[in-house]
Parts: sequence; structure tokens; C-alpha cells
Amino acid sequence: MTAAIPPDAVLLRDGLAPRGTGRVLILACGALAHEILAIKAASHLDHIDLHCLPAILHNHPERIPAAVEAAVAAHSDAYARIFVAYADCGTGGLLPATCTRLGVEMIEGPHCYAFFEGVERFIARDEIDAFYLTDFLARQFDAFVTKPLGLDRHPELRDMYFAHYTKVVYLAQTDDPDLTARARAGADALGLAFERRFTGLSPFATAMAGGLA
Repeated sequence: MTAAIPPDAVLLRDGLAPRGTGRVLILACGALAHEILAIKAASHLDHIDLHCLPAILHNHPERIPAAVEAAVAAHSDAYARIFVAYADCGTGGLLPATCTRLGVEMIEGPHCYAFFEGVERFIARDEIDAFYLTDFLARQFDAFVTKPLGLDRHPELRDMYFAHYTKVVYLAQTDDPDLTARARAGADALGLAFERRFTGLSPFATAMAGGLA
């Protein structure tokens, strides 16, 4: 189900228009698929296609640059322009360097939590003690947190992994009580306080528009 667009979403259809002629490919993390498709549908961006890489790459960020480069090589002949819908995402600057070398644009920011809330606002908070969830991670908490960290098999690892965290911050793209309940359950499972912030899709849409304008 595609994420709902909040009434105040900044979609900027003109800013997402193609430069000249030809189709545009958004090469994205699979964790962003719902949100990108929602923006695409609401703005009638028929010239844009979406290709997603597996979201599980976030558990191995060192593999993201090579995966992005391979995807750009595979699709570049079919598109006038490719935009990479990733932030740095834990690659330590390797992904931005790869995109610069390939001549493709990407979203600015440290990771998706930043552009979902707005990069400047996110950085200003400087929350080093927060573990963040998005709609995707709330929905896929066990697949992307519990099982990869081995907490289902060794729950005693929880205190080691999360000793320096004090809270889970759920950045909610949609106003969905079920996802909020899942995010809260994730916080409870980690033994952390819970905070929900409704971001909508406006900051993300603005970040996308800025890259494609």
C-alpha cells in the first residue's frame, strides 16, 4: 500500500521535471520505495521510473557504493538522467565519492532519518542517544533489527548493543496507529523510551525536488 500524502506535502512537480527530454531513473534504497511511489503518483511524474536496491544493504553499508555503481552501469543507456535516492547511509563518504565519479546526483545528508525530518533540523537536534525508526523500519522491525542483531536468539545482547541509547524516535511519514504501535513495541523490546514525531513526506519531497530541479 502506497504511503498517503499529507495535505502540506511539498511536491514541486515543476522542480522534478526532466532536464530537456528523456526519462529519469530514481535509483533508490528499497526502504524508500513506498514514499517515492507516493510522491511520484501524487505529482503525476510519469517521466520518472523507480529501481530499488535491497534495503538490507543498510546492514552492510560498505556494499552500497558498489551496488549503486553496478545499477548505474546497467541502466545508464536507457535514461537521460539518473538520480540516486540515498544519503551517505554509513558509507563514510564512499557513496558520495562514487556518485561524483559517475556524474550522478544524490540526496544530501548523513542518512534517511535526516532528510525525512529535514537535514538542518535533524543535525541541530544532535541526538546521539536516539535510535531512529521510520515507517519502513517500524513495519520491518524484526527483519531489520531483531534478527540481524541476533536479539531473537540472544536477548542478553540487547544491553550491550543499546547501552548508550536512551530512546527510540519514530519519525512517522504516515499517521498510522498500527505503525505507531509497532514502533512503540520496538522501543519496549529494546528497553528504551519512546517518542513519535510526525514528519509527513514534505521534507523528503523537498530533498528529492532539490536534487532533480
